[in-house]
Amino acid sequence: MLGMLLGVAVLILVLSVMNGFARELETRILGMVPHVVLYGSQPLEDWPAWAQEMKSREGVLEVAPMTDFQGMLSSRGQVAGTWISGIDPEQEAKLSIVDDYMLAGDFNALEPEAGAGYRIIIGSSLAQQLGVWLGDKVTLVMPEATLSPAGIIPRFKRFTVVGIFEVGAELDGLMAFIHWQDAAKLMRHPGQVGGIRVQLEDLFTAPERTYEWVNDTQLQAMASIYGSNWTRTHGSLFQAIKMEKTLIALLLTLIIAVAAFNIVSSLVMLVQDKKGDIAVLRTMGASPKAIGRIFLWQGLIIGIVGTVLGTVLGIVLSLTISDVVNWLEQALSVQLFGAYFINYLPSDLHWEDVGLITSGALLLSFLATLYPARKAALTPPAEALRYD
Repeated sequence: MLGMLLGVAVLILVLSVMNGFARELETRILGMVPHVVLYGSQPLEDWPAWAQEMKSREGVLEVAPMTDFQGMLSSRGQVAGTWISGIDPEQEAKLSIVDDYMLAGDFNALEPEAGAGYRIIIGSSLAQQLGVWLGDKVTLVMPEATLSPAGIIPRFKRFTVVGIFEVGAELDGLMAFIHWQDAAKLMRHPGQVGGIRVQLEDLFTAPERTYEWVNDTQLQAMASIYGSNWTRTHGSLFQAIKMEKTLIALLLTLIIAVAAFNIVSSLVMLVQDKKGDIAVLRTMGASPKAIGRIFLWQGLIIGIVGTVLGTVLGIVLSLTISDVVNWLEQALSVQLFGAYFINYLPSDLHWEDVGLITSGALLLSFLATLYPARKAALTPPAEALRYD
């Protein structure tokens, strides 16, 4: 009974945690990164027409201009590599979750430079690494050099931090946002953007949509384009989670199978021990079916009680594991999940998983009782009583 309880509870808990990781990947990570980006071979000048054309396409929810590039941010002697995205804050708020996870500042404060200096929004981990907060200055080092009379020198630009976001994922330490007009100036193509970001109704159709649009003659006639999508940047992580969920479910199912085998072995030993009692019942008129049902119900009760208790325990743990781990981190002053793509332990209980696990455990319990029950029913009374 204890084996069934532990097997069912652990399987429900682990699958809930894996579901939680998949959910966080989809909502947080993929809520920040573009579903699809169509880049121009040359900066897109007539990008509003591009945006209008893409928004009319089937399966598209929102579109927004963007110019992205890699760079380094430095402040107070600290340096961190980052991915800079030049965006339109008004359009970005429609297709990104970053506006909902602002730790400090205002997302709409990201205005283009107009005498007040360049502005930037960075993640909380990046802000902590650089030691900056709202109103502080950071220096962006561009990934190219400028030729001057003094020789080749890197390109620098000073920014003021006007916002800090925290989505609770690795992106907090990797991404920064500036206004697309500022990005266009820095990339030396004023008024133009590097590409169009597209949000899809079904993000899992991103590879097919990207291939379709890149090979669309109408779009290629407007400008030479190439595409990228989230499966190229984070697809391997999502596939790894799905594979791990399947493999862990298979391995943990073996725990339930072992518990079911324990039911078989314990009932077989019980039948062997009770041969004399079985023979007495048979001589008093008990039928083989009646004897078999006794052991069948005994095994089923073990399986049912263990499965029900394990299901209840698994549900309770799945609903509370995030709070328990947070409490442990605070009590022990350690970060248990700082090395992962999200910095806490998520859990997402799916009732269909609970139903499948419970049904499977009950089925294994029933199958485990068949052999011992049949062995008890076929016990010959004379043979059992010969030496008694």
